[in-house]
Amino acid sequence: MNLLLSGIWVALTGSLFYTNFLFGFMLGFFVLWIMNRNETDQRYFYRVPKVISFIFYFLYQLIKSNIQVAFDVITPRYFFTPGIVKYPMNARTDFEINLLTTMISLTPGTLIIDISEDKKTIYIHVMYLTTPEAFVRETKTGLERRLLEILR
Repeated sequence: MNLLLSGIWVALTGSLFYTNFLFGFMLGFFVLWIMNRNETDQRYFYRVPKVISFIFYFLYQLIKSNIQVAFDVITPRYFFTPGIVKYPMNARTDFEINLLTTMISLTPGTLIIDISEDKKTIYIHVMYLTTPEAFVRETKTGLERRLLEILR
């Protein structure tokens, strides 16, 4: 409904720019929130800000790791310290596991090697590994927590 309202806004204003679409999306979000304030199901109004926050967080991680890999490629000295990490997941369903492993693999410098038979751990090759515990902690509190907040 929110996308429909933002599309209507773009059609009414006659200006097909992404900023106008984003403004229409925010305006539609506000209109839907006003209309559904007394409803019991408010999940949409909590998920949209979390999705936007996740997108910005993932883009930040993506840019940061791209800069790190690019710097390592253009300098004569190699700074990478590769390693394989056994990562215990909180994701349980196949969809959650698939989305988590895809997001981890999209980040430069990481690659999913295998998923255990019981679907509780994944094995990740990390190009810049300081300590396995730090990588697990950072991924659990960052990427996985934010992703599961959106999906559950």
